[in-house]
Amino acid sequence: MAEYRKAASGDWAFIGFNSGKVFFAEGPFEKVAQCPIGKTAFYTNNFDLCSPTPWLIPQSIIEIEGEKLPDYLNGGSVTHFEWQSPSPNSFSHVFQEITKEIHDGNLKKSVPVVVEKVEANEDVLASLASRVFPLHHNLFPYGLSIKGAGFAGASPEFLFESFEGKLKTMALAGTARNDERDVFAFDEKEIQEHEFVADTLSKKLTPLGMTKRHARRILDIGSLIHFHTAIDVELYKSHNPDDLIHHLHPTPALGPLPRSTQTMEQLISWRENLECPESFGAPFGLYHEGRLRLLVAIRMVSYENGMLKIPSGCGIIEASRLTNEWRELELKRQSVKKLFRI
Repeated sequence: MAEYRKAASGDWAFIGFNSGKVFFAEGPFEKVAQCPIGKTAFYTNNFDLCSPTPWLIPQSIIEIEGEKLPDYLNGGSVTHFEWQSPSPNSFSHVFQEITKEIHDGNLKKSVPVVVEKVEANEDVLASLASRVFPLHHNLFPYGLSIKGAGFAGASPEFLFESFEGKLKTMALAGTARNDERDVFAFDEKEIQEHEFVADTLSKKLTPLGMTKRHARRILDIGSLIHFHTAIDVELYKSHNPDDLIHHLHPTPALGPLPRSTQTMEQLISWRENLECPESFGAPFGLYHEGRLRLLVAIRMVSYENGMLKIPSGCGIIEASRLTNEWRELELKRQSVKKLFRI
């Protein structure tokens, strides 16, 4: 017999990790400052981790088949959108500023973000979230709506997963179309960008435990491919989940290299100038039965104050070229439109 239920009309969240299933939760959420050990809670924060209460304890949570997600959301139909494209002039200005910082020796890498946007009604987020399945097996669905504002997407990237003294994470950087796989494998700029990320992440993890870095490979996520390096850590001791998040966010793929107070402030300023949603690239995840799994919130749509946005970011290093990075940003936004069939 088919399952029927009243769709959520208030706050909701969902996240999936494998097997085409998602954890779906309904609010209102109890907001707390620290990870509530022994309870189930979602973690959400801004890119600069400024929220004083990033943990959300739901009223209810259930694991469902992903295809049933529309039955749990109160979304309407999705109409045609007349997107406002990002400004190439604004991006060029930020690109030149980053390039100058690199040439002056103050930066090795930074990650500006541009957006396409359109005015929309607040039911658009539930409507789009309902369309995330069927999904490529290397993408992980997620979404959050509180008082009509939030985001939904499908990320290929984990910040980390921790359970019983072990931590798993990844370096994910370097992007191309799937049909460029043969030449992508030898692209020196993309390899250099990826190795910056993998090397930096490995160095941050080494003080935490015995670290094993796996071989670089190509990760297929459908229309796009990325370089991917898995990293496993046997932790020397237990760590507070919030401390691990602050230690590892932002990933080198989304943050500046080197990471300092100054370079983070620069990046946040560039993001604000380009109207990047505060949630883009931030950690989003679930603490459940002692296991903490956090995605990096990319490949998403964001909704707030009547505006729907599709953000996309790119890693700028010394070898980067403006035209190529602009093309990569477009490719990533197109992959999001394909994901939501818009």
